[in-house]
Amino acid sequence: MFETPLTITPGSATSRDPRTWSRAKRNRYGWFMTFSLLFLMMLSWADKAVLGIAAVPLMKELGITPEQFGLVGSAMFLTFGVAQLVAAPIANRVSSKWILLVLCLLWSVAQVPILLFASLPALWASRLLLGAGEGPLAPVLMHGIYKWFPEKKGATPAALASSGVTLGIVAFAPVLAWVIGQFGWQTAFAVLAIVGLIWSVFWVIVGKEGPYTSRKAEQEIDGIAPKEAPVVAEAKVRYWRTILSPSWIFAVLASFFGYWTFTLAMSWGPAYFQNVLGFSGQQSGAMIALPAAWGTIATVGLSALTQRLHLKGIPTRKARGWVLGGAGTFAGACLVAATMTASPVLSIVLMVFGFGTAPALFAITYLVVAELTTIGQRGANLSIANAVLTTGGVFAPAVSGFLIGGAATPAEGYRAAFALAGGLLLTSGVLALIFVNQQRDRRRLGLDTTAVPAAASLPTGSATPVVAEPGSLEAGTRA
Repeated sequence: MFETPLTITPGSATSRDPRTWSRAKRNRYGWFMTFSLLFLMMLSWADKAVLGIAAVPLMKELGITPEQFGLVGSAMFLTFGVAQLVAAPIANRVSSKWILLVLCLLWSVAQVPILLFASLPALWASRLLLGAGEGPLAPVLMHGIYKWFPEKKGATPAALASSGVTLGIVAFAPVLAWVIGQFGWQTAFAVLAIVGLIWSVFWVIVGKEGPYTSRKAEQEIDGIAPKEAPVVAEAKVRYWRTILSPSWIFAVLASFFGYWTFTLAMSWGPAYFQNVLGFSGQQSGAMIALPAAWGTIATVGLSALTQRLHLKGIPTRKARGWVLGGAGTFAGACLVAATMTASPVLSIVLMVFGFGTAPALFAITYLVVAELTTIGQRGANLSIANAVLTTGGVFAPAVSGFLIGGAATPAEGYRAAFALAGGLLLTSGVLALIFVNQQRDRRRLGLDTTAVPAAASLPTGSATPVVAEPGSLEAGTRA
């Protein structure tokens, strides 16, 4: 069945349809949406991290053991993955704007049990509800940002929004540590609930869906004639075929252990700085911001590198797969080395690089996964991948809690938890270097076909023909 071509009137000043806006206006609003969603990602990670920042006074007041605290830290991720799987088919059918609004409101509601009943059951209820609200965020947010930019320009905005994982810790951790020190740990949860409600009102007013909803839409909006565009398969690919491809498996595995590692840092890092290194509560809040600050640089820097390499025509196996694997290997090696050095200063420096590089893997994994599907299935595929990789958060706090609680000394327990995370991340990084190959897997999935030859001649002022390398992202899903 043939669709009626979309008639685009560039530069319409009054239209509310982004497809009719000028390119400059559409680009400006796309970046405005990106920064708005960056703040939402920051808030989501502040919600995750507040439990770790409040760990010492909370455990003391409620009489919670390390093992119990580890299980509470893992509780959020029990519903985290389930919510993503439930949201996967919805993400392809419902506007990203409204899904994101519902999720943010749910986070605010999740703080209520803690505010009303300061107890271990209330913590469980709050974290389970928070997990249900935060689970679908990353894939829906990425899907929404991708709709605001042409295929080749989507990696950097997506990486910027993904850097909210670490920027949220940098911006909120010192503030929350101060609030806890001055007003008590429950007040920190109340502050986050209020900020979430304020953002929800803001989003209702300014939130908008992007126009790049398909390759056909991109061709019409940007004035690319069909004969200039690469030929790619638009037929749906069964989800299980995508999931069983080696590139999907090992890219997601790398981020699974990256998520394990960063969740370990956020849930147990502040307590480590207080109980082992002797920092105060407020100092610990500032210390945990150090790996997060490096994580922001690593996330944006590595994603910008992948985009630069991609624009130069380097196959995405190298531009993304090798960058992903190399970063995972580096992060894991740093963390293992941190547990082996006798110098506290060097150990902290290595932890900053190890813990901080781990979240930089997420954005690159999303790009790899997006290559292995069609645009119509991208939202669901990203949700499935995110559901799997964030499962690392289920294991990290609980496993680490038992290692810490069962060790002869707290220092030995933390060292064992950090070494385990680093070793797993190092191994997964090496595997990603070897097995992630999007070009091979796109051909196996039937997503690439032969590119259409460029026209013999072009009218004056027309665009240069784009002939994609088979299996490259130009010949694939826009990510």
